Amino acid sequence: MERYILIDHTADMMVKAFGDTLEECFANAAYALFDQTVDLSGISECEEINIRVTGIDDEDRLYSFLSEMLFIEDADNLILKDFKVSFDGDDVICHAKGETLDRSKHKIRSEVKAVTYHMMEIDRETPSVTVLFDV
Repeated sequence: MERYILIDHTADMMVKAFGDTLEECFANAAYALFDQTVDLSGISECEEINIRVTGIDDEDRLYSFLSEMLFIEDADNLILKDFKVSFDGDDVICHAKGETLDRSKHKIRSEVKAVTYHMMEIDRETPSVTVLFDV
């Protein structure tokens, strides 16, 4: 099963992430975020990080989670590719693996500037999440 698809959007980048559970959808949305930034096939899983964010509802949790992923990429230069996500009440907990970006070794694709609430959709029944990245 595919992790995510790109959806045509005029200026920004929209992805719809799939999974067997909503937690897996969150993980695949994070994968999509990093995969659009860097070709993840060249990224190893030699570094690990634990993340915990909170939100008042599903949309807020997804926004907080993906914004934290973007912050980690920007602040720590860490590119993540393996995500184990679980929910604990209003919290999203993630154990992620990846490696520090090496511009001489890794293929850069595009820069995601921000995660947006605009057109965000969360479907607990299917399950899937749709999110728009500002590029």
